[in-house]
Amino acid sequence: MSYESNPILDKLPKHLKQFIKPQNYEEYTAIDQAVWRYVMRKNVDYLSKVAHKSYVDGLKKTGISIDHIPNMYGMNRILKEIGWAAVAVDGFIPPSAFMEFQAYNVLVIASDIRQLENIEYTPAPDIIHEGAGHAPIIANPEYAEYLRRFGEIGCKAISSAKDYELYNAVRHLSIIKEAHGTPQNEIDEAEKQIEHLQENMGEPSEMALIRNLHWWTVEYGLIGTVDNPKIYGAGLLSSIGESSWCMTDKVKKIPYSIEAAHTEFDITKPQPQLFVTPDFAFLSQVLEDFANTMAVRTGELSGIKKLIASKALGTIELSTGLQISGEFSNVIENEGKPIYIQTTGGTALAYREKELVGHGTDHHAEGFGTPIGKLKGINIAIENMGPRDLKAYKIYEGEQIALEFEGGVKVEGTIITGTRNLMGEIILITFENCTVTHGDKVLFQPEWGLYHMAVGQKIVSAYNGPADLNSFNLISHQITETTIRPKKNEERLQLERFYEQIRHFREGKNTTISRNKVFQALIKDHPQDWLLPVELYELAKQDNNQEFQQEILAHLENIKRDNPKVGHLIDDGIALVDTALVS
Repeated sequence: MSYESNPILDKLPKHLKQFIKPQNYEEYTAIDQAVWRYVMRKNVDYLSKVAHKSYVDGLKKTGISIDHIPNMYGMNRILKEIGWAAVAVDGFIPPSAFMEFQAYNVLVIASDIRQLENIEYTPAPDIIHEGAGHAPIIANPEYAEYLRRFGEIGCKAISSAKDYELYNAVRHLSIIKEAHGTPQNEIDEAEKQIEHLQENMGEPSEMALIRNLHWWTVEYGLIGTVDNPKIYGAGLLSSIGESSWCMTDKVKKIPYSIEAAHTEFDITKPQPQLFVTPDFAFLSQVLEDFANTMAVRTGELSGIKKLIASKALGTIELSTGLQISGEFSNVIENEGKPIYIQTTGGTALAYREKELVGHGTDHHAEGFGTPIGKLKGINIAIENMGPRDLKAYKIYEGEQIALEFEGGVKVEGTIITGTRNLMGEIILITFENCTVTHGDKVLFQPEWGLYHMAVGQKIVSAYNGPADLNSFNLISHQITETTIRPKKNEERLQLERFYEQIRHFREGKNTTISRNKVFQALIKDHPQDWLLPVELYELAKQDNNQEFQQEILAHLENIKRDNPKVGHLIDDGIALVDTALVS
């Protein structure tokens, strides 16, 4: 196994476990640890004033250290106390899988960490974003339940074929943007591709809409009042740039509502507006309002059409509780209602999320088709007929019968048997020598074998994924592109060694290292590195070595002059040291 399990992770279905990868803690370099420490010190200092109080409380509860990148095993031991767990994954995973992990109370953490060059913000999910952003807030029980419920509803959202294209494009951009030395023209091209896809998405799918809700709450949410908001969204909590930018008047604050589902976002740019929820309970209220618009609750013709457009595995549930899972390819409609549905390829039938015996994908390998609705000229639906009604209408074993449905679908054949649900209602009728037609079109003919007709006067639910997870082989995720590891030259390895020496000195593992020698070597071989000089300044300040402090400050002024973009990062680092030692 690539991870250490626990009772929460044991409950994960196999198809989610395929995304989990080992954290490989030993691969974090001393530069990575310094990046974590800088961001966390700056964040905790600033966020303690502007974040929701659950953030600082949650840092303590989840055991996230300011000085060390969290170890997933250690995090899990603590998260277990609040009923959650965490797993490592490689960057972005498909949105439905991400949501489903949340439904199982599992936090998905991209275990990579941003490069020093992207210390303020990275479009790639990383351990700063996930570990320092998401984990502390879930210590709040109201918010944790919102996150779990969001996952439960979100993983049922139906995607469109274009959503999958966009997901792959965003994943590609996040990988190349975080990869050392990617040519700018390649990044520009990837950003243009995302822009092109976003402009040509057509009618937004349920997944696109609920992903917007996720973005404006879980990632970029504010809480409180429009005039005095606090931060709770993980994207803001983990971005030292945007957490301060979002508090200015340059970012518009809007009261949170279901309108957020129809507000697009651009992952590559700072957000021009943010939504403010009055409290965490209100998030759940809006989520339920949105869920009421989804096919999982509305079903009917629009639900089946969404599934056909998705070109992916989905499920419809009929009014009898019979569930049909497969790739839906066609629907015949009449007067705004579905009267016949068809799947292509392996299809499974289930009741209450459990596959019906003899009705798996092997049995329905070529697809499944069935009429929906009531019989023509008969007021009572088949599912509501008692034994006497069924006998009266000759819906009975051994009878040769012709059933004509409203809308014109005809089923003619000999009934072999019926399958009933727990309530005693017939949910499936099996025919031999059966012909199914709609007008001149033949939908099923006798030589194809037995015909299984689903019973249900309407579709009550339609959603992404199968009814019974065991009906399909879902272990099919192919990551076409993985996070790019930089090839390290001797210069980079030397810089990592310097960071490690200073880290060991600070932690008392080796106090014989000459900090001055390290500093002189930095000036000579790595004149543009700014973070290690800031750490050296901290140590010089602790020792009250004023001469060394001045020497370091003079060098940092040179870096600021040569590279103004890092000026504010240096100033913030110095201010953090000065403030910490004064207090």
